[in-house]
Amino acid sequence: MSSVLRPPVPGRDPSRSVTYRPVSSHLAIAPPVSVVIPAMNEAENLPYVFKTLPDWIHEVVLVDGRSTDDTVRVARDLRPDVKVVRQEGRGKGDALITGFAACSGDIIVMVDADGSADGNEIVSYVSALVSGADFAKGSRFANGGGTDDMTFVRKLGNWALCTVVNRKFGARYTDLCYGYNAFWRHCLDKIDLDCTGFEVETLMNIRVVKAGLKVQEIPSHEYLRIHGTSNLRAVRDGLRVLKVILGERSNRRDLRRREHRSPLLEPVRRQVS
Repeated sequence: MSSVLRPPVPGRDPSRSVTYRPVSSHLAIAPPVSVVIPAMNEAENLPYVFKTLPDWIHEVVLVDGRSTDDTVRVARDLRPDVKVVRQEGRGKGDALITGFAACSGDIIVMVDADGSADGNEIVSYVSALVSGADFAKGSRFANGGGTDDMTFVRKLGNWALCTVVNRKFGARYTDLCYGYNAFWRHCLDKIDLDCTGFEVETLMNIRVVKAGLKVQEIPSHEYLRIHGTSNLRAVRDGLRVLKVILGERSNRRDLRRREHRSPLLEPVRRQVS
C-alpha cells in the first residue's frame, strides 16, 4: 500500500513528489522497509509469520538455509513477490548477513521464522527509527515486553551476559540475546558483521554501541515456537556469545566522552502505535 500524501509544490516536477506509505493512523513514512527472515525447514510456521507482517512493508527477503521441506514453495504461495535467497554457508549469522546484502530497503527488520515474533510490532520499531534512532533493539525484559519461551537457565544466562556487556561497553541493555531488531541500512557499514552463529545478535548489539549509534529498546513479546524444535543450544551458544563478548575490545573511555556531549542510549520507553 502506498500513496502520495505530500501535495506537489508549485514550480517543482510532480513526478518527483515523495511517495509515503501509511503505517498507522498517525504515521506515514517514505523509507522502504525490508523484512529479513532466515529459515530452514519452517514450512509449517511461515503461514503464521507472514500473516502478521504489515501490508505496507516494501519487501520480504527469505533466506533459505537449504531446507528439505516446502519452505520455499510455501513462502512463494503466501507472498508471490517474496525475494528468496539461497544460503550458501551455515548458521543464523551467515543467513542474516546474506539476507542483509539482498535487501533494497532503507530500513531492515530482522524476524525469526518460528512464529515467536509478532509482525504487528514492526510499527514500533519503524516509529523509533523515523523518530531519530539508528538501531531499534527488541527487548523481552523492557517494560511492556515478555517471553513465553525462556527457561530459568536461559533467563539467568541472558541476564549474566547482558550485565557483562553493559559493564564492559557502557551499554544500558535490558536484553541481549534476542533476534527481533530493526535498523537503518547505513548501520551495516559501521558494524561489519563477521560471525556465523546465534551469537550474531550479541555482536550487533556490541558494535552499534562501539560505533556510537543511537539505540532505542523496543518492548517485545516472544511467543512459543509454533512447530518444530529450535537449533539453539543454551550452553553451547552461550559460550559462543561469551567468546564474542570477551573478543570485542571495550572503548569505554571514548564512549564516556561521547556520552558527555550527547547521550548514546535513549531511555527505554514504549512506542505508541
